[in-house]
Amino acid sequence: MTTGSGAAAGRIRPLLLLPPLWALMVGAGLLITGPAATRWPLVAEGDASAWFARHRTGAATAVSEWLTLVASTESVIGVTVVCVVALVVLPRVPRWREAVFLGGSVAAQSALFLLITLCVQRPRPVVSHLDPAPPTSSFPSGHVGASVALYGGLAALAVTRLRGPWRYVAAAALLVVPPAVAVSRLYRGMHHPSDVVGGLVNGVCTLLVIGSALLASRGRPAPAPTVREGGPLPLPRSAEGAITAARGVRRVVVVRHPLACAEKVARQVRGILVRHGCTDVRWTSTTAERPCGDLGAYTAAGRVDLVVVCGGDGTVRACADELAGSGTALAVVPCGTGNLLARNLGLPVRPAAALDAALRGEPVRIDVGRVSGDGLAPTRFTVMAGAGFDALMVRDASPRLKVSVGWLAYVVSAVRHLGDPAMRLTLRLDNGDVLHRRARMVVVGNVGALQGGVPLLPDARPDSGRLEVVLLDPRGVAGWLAVAAHLLGGVLRGRSGRPAGTAGAAGESAAAGTAGTAGTAGTPSAAGATGRLRARGALEYFGAARADLRFAGPQ
Repeated sequence: MTTGSGAAAGRIRPLLLLPPLWALMVGAGLLITGPAATRWPLVAEGDASAWFARHRTGAATAVSEWLTLVASTESVIGVTVVCVVALVVLPRVPRWREAVFLGGSVAAQSALFLLITLCVQRPRPVVSHLDPAPPTSSFPSGHVGASVALYGGLAALAVTRLRGPWRYVAAAALLVVPPAVAVSRLYRGMHHPSDVVGGLVNGVCTLLVIGSALLASRGRPAPAPTVREGGPLPLPRSAEGAITAARGVRRVVVVRHPLACAEKVARQVRGILVRHGCTDVRWTSTTAERPCGDLGAYTAAGRVDLVVVCGGDGTVRACADELAGSGTALAVVPCGTGNLLARNLGLPVRPAAALDAALRGEPVRIDVGRVSGDGLAPTRFTVMAGAGFDALMVRDASPRLKVSVGWLAYVVSAVRHLGDPAMRLTLRLDNGDVLHRRARMVVVGNVGALQGGVPLLPDARPDSGRLEVVLLDPRGVAGWLAVAAHLLGGVLRGRSGRPAGTAGAAGESAAAGTAGTAGTAGTPSAAGATGRLRARGALEYFGAARADLRFAGPQ
């Protein structure tokens, strides 16, 4: 069991990185002002400052003055206080953790800045200054660091705490401020280029440390809640059926991912199940070797009316694979990084609210895909199966970043694979002709929307009996921009691919497939010879019940 003091220690531990960060920044400052001062590129910084001074104009000076005001000490303190008060007062439930994150990030950055300037003495650039020169060292830039802590912190809260596609627009607008402030400080002759880089590093690192301490989910394995925790496997229905039916008890198995589902969420799940009359509840935790825990043993030993899955899409997939075709209802409690199935089904993103909605709703059947191939045992999926860019992005996402910043860890991983070469492949849909293609990515989807409502597969529906297939093959920067514009346009048009009226416990329907294929069962052939081209040909869409993919090399 994780005690309160243990949880607090887990939250405090990232803060121990602040002293090493201060030491590294001081070391960098002493290096810049000492041995490296006469080496390139530092020796050229004077020329950069002189270039900005020579190219000053009235309009640019006015803009830089406004940016300086935005990042000034008075403005940063004022905006921070207003935002902290708003986070505490305006929501129905005060956002204390978010408020402390924002205020703490600004305060910690400022404290580090002052401590660094006590140890590093660097004069301002030898050009005319458009602002009064404060007595502090030129390294690092305090304006830049403060703007990163404040506006970067607000951007992080916008992405992780708000809903809807406009949160990304708000975050992008906020993230433009720090680099704009950095340029304005160079323009106004207040800092060397290395000073603003130091300010950016100070602000970003401080933000990551405070965010890891206050915003990251730190759930740890805990014993199952006290409603018949663990216990022996349920008796066969024949032995207990009469008693259970007489009392109106529903047999429930809760599958819990111990890291994704924190203790607080587990307690909420227990309380909601009790309120809905579910008193015969068994809990099982997942492991790397058993991604759905002991669910198979429970279902084999006796009838299970409902399986509650507290985890991410991977845990939901494993449980759906176990339950497909059994008639047992599955309720999704989204606790993972992406939670794409829950989002596509229109379920609330808050775990407790999602379970409550599922228990109040009516069961609906959804399709599952089945995928198999060389070296890949047949397995079912509820969301998507992919090869190429998509698969590499998911595989290489940092577990630590997933804990700290959620699904943005996938964005970081994706950037690493933007330059990967395309794949050569053949594609056969249902009983159609063999198509020869090249692509950076192939995705076969049962649902279509990614995080933020990005409609990767806008025609995909979880109950259509068909899979949607997309090939991604952007050519150069223009191709990537066309893809981004197409997907962003779909977000703004609200094409999330989310069916109406599917909130509730999802009953899984059976699916069949063949080696080297992904498909759903019982659906008539409906594949066309050519796909639908979008984004100037960078995206090609198909629909079918079965897709046979063969790659020129291992994927």
